[in-house]
Amino acid sequence: MTKNISVLGSTGSIGVQTLDVARMHGIRVSALTANTSIDLIEQQAREFRPQMVAVLDEDSAKKLKIALSDTDIAVYGGEEGIREAARCAQADTVVNAIVGIAGLMPTLEAVSAGKNLALANKETLVAGGKVVREAMKKHGTKLYPVDSEHSAIFQCLQGCPEGALKKVILTASGGSFYGKTRDQLRNVTVEDALKHPNWSMGRKITVDSATMMNKGLEVIEASWLFEVPDEQIDVLIHRESIIHSMIQLKDNSVIAQLGVPDMRIPIQYALTYPQRLESPVKELDLSEIATLTFGRPDNETFECLGICRKALRLGGLYPTVANAANEAAVALFLDGRIGFLQIPEYVGNAVESFSDNKEDFDLEDILTADRETRARILT
Repeated sequence: MTKNISVLGSTGSIGVQTLDVARMHGIRVSALTANTSIDLIEQQAREFRPQMVAVLDEDSAKKLKIALSDTDIAVYGGEEGIREAARCAQADTVVNAIVGIAGLMPTLEAVSAGKNLALANKETLVAGGKVVREAMKKHGTKLYPVDSEHSAIFQCLQGCPEGALKKVILTASGGSFYGKTRDQLRNVTVEDALKHPNWSMGRKITVDSATMMNKGLEVIEASWLFEVPDEQIDVLIHRESIIHSMIQLKDNSVIAQLGVPDMRIPIQYALTYPQRLESPVKELDLSEIATLTFGRPDNETFECLGICRKALRLGGLYPTVANAANEAAVALFLDGRIGFLQIPEYVGNAVESFSDNKEDFDLEDILTADRETRARILT
C-alpha cells in the first residue's frame, strides 16, 4: 500500500478526490501541483503540509509563495516546478491527474526517479506508451490505472489465469449527446456538451466523452496497459455507469466490476492495491438501480472512436497525432471558434494527412508530432 504521494493536478476533479482518499486513510502528501488555482492549492497545502507545491503559471506561483510565507512549504513555478513535484524524494507514488499531453513529461520524470504511478492521465500512454513502457522496464516501477474503466479491467484481471483473456470490454456512458443524430448535433453549444449525465469531470474530458473521443483514447490506453490489440477491445454503451468495464475469458465467462459512479473507488484501489479498505463511497444498491442497459456505439455519428481505433492499428506516431489534433480542436470548441461536429473532422483530417510516421520513435519524435499537429490546427 502506498504510504506517501505526490499529486500532480491536485486542484482538478481527480486531484481533489485523491486527497479525500488520502485524508481518510492517513496517506502522507509530499507534493501538490496546479496550473493557476492558488486559492484551492493554498487550502490543500495548509491542510496536508506537503514538502513542496508547484504552480505552472509563474505569476501565480509568486503569489502563492507570498501566501504560504508563514509556512516551511517550498513553492516552485513553471514546468520545472511540476517536474520537481513528480520526482519529489519523499513520495513513493505519483498520482498524475494532469489533463492532456502535458502529463507526459512529469510521468517520465516520476518513472526516472523510481516512483510508482497512479495514472489518471490517459494521454501519457496514448501518445507515449512505447517510451513510458521502456522507461518503466528500465527503472523497475509499477503503474496502477486510475481511470474507472481501466481500473475495472485491472480489478477483473486479478481473477484471470495467464493466457485465459479473450477480450476486454470497455463500457461507455455515451456522454451528453447519446442517441442524437448528426443534424441534432450541428448547433449544440459548449454548455450542452458539458452536461454529462453521470460523472463530474473537467471541461476537456467532458467534451471528449460527448464526442466519444474519450473512449477512443481509452481503447489505445487499454492496448498499452493490458497488451491487447484493437480487435480484442470491445466498447459497449452502458448509460447507467454502474458496470465500469468487463473482461471476457476464453470459456466465454464474463467478469465485471460494478460500483456507483464515483472516482474515489479506482483512486483508492490504485493507492491501496492489493488491499481492500473502507472507502468514502456509498454502497451500491442494485435494487435501487433496478435496470442496467447496453447498446452499441453509433460510430457514424460519433466518429472519434473509429478514428482512434484506426490510429491504434496504424501504430507509431498516429495515436500522438490523433490526441494532439483532438486537444487543439476541443480547445477551439470550448473557445467558441468551431462547432461540435468539427472536432472529429479536425481529428480525422490530421490522421489522414499525417505522413511522417515512425515505428521506432523516441520522446523528441512524440513532442515534434504533437507540436506540429497542433500548429496546423490552431493557425
